[in-house]
Amino acid sequence: MPRTFHHTGVITDEPQPDEIYVAASRVWVTSPENHRYRVEFLRFEPDSPVQGPVRERCHTAYVVEDLDRAILEAKILLGPFDPLEGLRVVFVEEEGAVIEYMQFSGGRSTIS
Repeated sequence: MPRTFHHTGVITDEPQPDEIYVAASRVWVTSPENHRYRVEFLRFEPDSPVQGPVRERCHTAYVVEDLDRAILEAKILLGPFDPLEGLRVVFVEEEGAVIEYMQFSGGRSTIS
């Protein structure tokens, strides 16, 4: 299935400019579309329900047209869930790497 690189997610403990709060996962994120190198910073609240590799390791994110098809045989770490209206995501593990698949809908094509 075709996939297009979208961003690299980097875990941080430092507040970042223009963070967006995702209440469902209790994490602050930045928009990779606003970063020169397409980096998304993630800063987890201490009581975030997100645990394991998604919270501990960087990830690479790809946009796919059919999220359900992309994860048919995947080792799912978190999701799928809708962090924003028109954006559905899932975190999986592939060959030891944390991968985020993203599917935009309803006219949305960016995070910000």
